[in-house]
Amino acid sequence: MSPAYPETHDAVVTTAKRAPLVIHQVPTHAPGPNEVVVRVQWTSSSPLDLHQADGGLLATHPFILGGSFAGTVVALGPEDPSAVKPTSEPLRVGDEVFGFTWEKQRQQGFQTYVTTPRHLMGRVPPDLGMRAAVTVPTNLVTAFHTAVQDLGLELPWPVPEGWTPARHADDPILIWGAASSVGLFTTQVLRHWGYRNVLAVASKKHHAELKKMGARACFDYNDADVTDQILSAERHIQHVVDCIGQLEGTLRPLSRVAEKGTKVAVMMPAIVRDATAELEPVYSMNPKELLVGEWAEGVELIGVRTFFYEKVSEFSSNIFPLRCLLVSWLT
Repeated sequence: MSPAYPETHDAVVTTAKRAPLVIHQVPTHAPGPNEVVVRVQWTSSSPLDLHQADGGLLATHPFILGGSFAGTVVALGPEDPSAVKPTSEPLRVGDEVFGFTWEKQRQQGFQTYVTTPRHLMGRVPPDLGMRAAVTVPTNLVTAFHTAVQDLGLELPWPVPEGWTPARHADDPILIWGAASSVGLFTTQVLRHWGYRNVLAVASKKHHAELKKMGARACFDYNDADVTDQILSAERHIQHVVDCIGQLEGTLRPLSRVAEKGTKVAVMMPAIVRDATAELEPVYSMNPKELLVGEWAEGVELIGVRTFFYEKVSEFSSNIFPLRCLLVSWLT
């Protein structure tokens, strides 16, 4: 019997830094143990795709882009007897799924077929649809990974009835770039888990929405005195999420807010210089090398690397399959 997928398929790839994207024919890989083949129907872009295409970050050309996808299962590999439940929850041909992948080119989302481990996917809830589901995985996992792994906040899964964080429930947590995709998810995650003092930095037009999502106070980064406003509201901010990671736009003002003991989680890469028509962008993968001497002594700068989340056992067993978390989130 012939497989339910072609030998080759279309993929969107980079060919060089700052070069136009092109469509290449690439092999469709047969699924190995605990793998599935998915026909991609939706994908979503993230800042990493831009950095790889424009700056060549962590990419060897030609390079298939895309860490998220949603589509339909067309083929299953054999069960892996060593797989740990529930991450090996069986899927079926015809299931609509969505996922967050990165490790191998055959898993990337900007192609017609992906072949990937089944535990990196979840079933699309029937009342949500693929179009909405594909926007969730990268951003939601980043929100969880940053809060737990980088900031050390408690996010038990499932949430115990009547649970309140034993520590930091009323401590200020500053989210700079709160209207970004990661910022919106982080704001909602913290509210859902009982953190009551989220401070959101975003353009003023987003403030009403952010307050509905759980922010206690909002600040406009366009205000020249925004850091003074923040420090007037809360003097001792020990947890900061920088959802933008830009030298002048976020890191420099945050260096005026952070104090001894503050953890500043910065989305990687940090943008040292934005691209122009003439100049390539400049990135840093180590926030500790930026603004040396401008941070208060004792500030802890952390580069957020969501792709390592599986190395934290809590995430392997509690966040995926994504289906479980998203269904709970929606209800």
